[in-house]
Amino acid sequence: MEYRFSSRIAGLKSSAVRDILKLTQGKEMISFAGGLPAEELFPLDAVKQAADRIFQAGPRALQYGLTEGYLPLREQLCGRMADKGMRVAPDEMILTTGSQQAIDLIITVLTEPGDTILVERPTYLASLQVFALHGLKVIAAESDEFGMIPESAAELIREHKPKLMYAVPTFGNPTGRVWSLERRIKMLELCKAGGMLIIEDDPYGAIKFNANETFPTLFSLNGEAQNGCVIYTSTFSKIVAPALRTGWAIGDSRIIRMMAKAKQAADLHSSTIDQQILHQLLKGFDLEGHIAVISMEYGKRMSEMDAALRRAGGGQLRWVKPQGGMFLWMELPDGLDAETLLRCAVQKGVAFVPGSSFYGDQPQRNTARLNFTYNEASRMEQGVARLMEAIGEFTVRS
Repeated sequence: MEYRFSSRIAGLKSSAVRDILKLTQGKEMISFAGGLPAEELFPLDAVKQAADRIFQAGPRALQYGLTEGYLPLREQLCGRMADKGMRVAPDEMILTTGSQQAIDLIITVLTEPGDTILVERPTYLASLQVFALHGLKVIAAESDEFGMIPESAAELIREHKPKLMYAVPTFGNPTGRVWSLERRIKMLELCKAGGMLIIEDDPYGAIKFNANETFPTLFSLNGEAQNGCVIYTSTFSKIVAPALRTGWAIGDSRIIRMMAKAKQAADLHSSTIDQQILHQLLKGFDLEGHIAVISMEYGKRMSEMDAALRRAGGGQLRWVKPQGGMFLWMELPDGLDAETLLRCAVQKGVAFVPGSSFYGDQPQRNTARLNFTYNEASRMEQGVARLMEAIGEFTVRS
């Protein structure tokens, strides 16, 4: 039988990260590709104890739940948001199946096919998939180590009048960059003046390598949720465990209600078991202490990757040392195509994500994203050595 798929899905590109992960399965491969947290740092015992407490309470734990999410967990999250300077009530929050679903729901309720969205150049590849699926026109403002460049954004806003802006201002994916306070304030001003809503995606903001640094969210700088121009999303995937698949979005209650309506059509509600586990975990577990531990370890691993690249002759490469998050963004020698390099690197037993996947248009092909959180020191060193060998051979052949 011939299957005729919808035009919006037939033209959708597969995720480069998912494809590379499949490519590396079952091999002695050192992967810098996926945005994988370190499994040995998962709070396994604490999660198990939290789950046990749920089932001791009886069968009601297995019942349907609210579309907006488990109320006790939303109340806990309101407290955590307040600690970040974000005042929000439970009816201004919805729990989702990871922050990826939150992005999809926001786009579903606020856009029409053909609308324009402003992003950074480069930006998170899975968000580009969402925008493509919904038929949005993506325009990309230039960015540097301090974040999106306001002059570039202002010119695009004047020309295209985008409906939304999507950004990861703190330890961005793929670049690991942090927007300066000046850039955050300026971009807020530009979006308000242009009548644009902002999707602030913040999966990595808690993972900072200098505990004394503070990076105010766009949401906190904007003020209250009601009548605000920022919709904030985050997730437990990076600070607890990805398998619990729980994210959240906060914003004006009118937007949250519309997202709940769209979510009813999608999946009724996200897993209430996962949400109850997280609620119990937050009651009896020092999450802030855990975040401090993983931040310290990830900072160590980042420094190990940075040092290994320098020792291996990384003078021909360019990167900015990350202050937090999970990724190092690298510019390869001019003329070196990262997608071609990947094929050579995989033969040597190391994988990464070519940077071209993170561009909505006109990709910079000599770029690559490296994850530094998954591998410990010895494998990190070995993986960098393999990568540099591939770069050296490819450069000679070229």
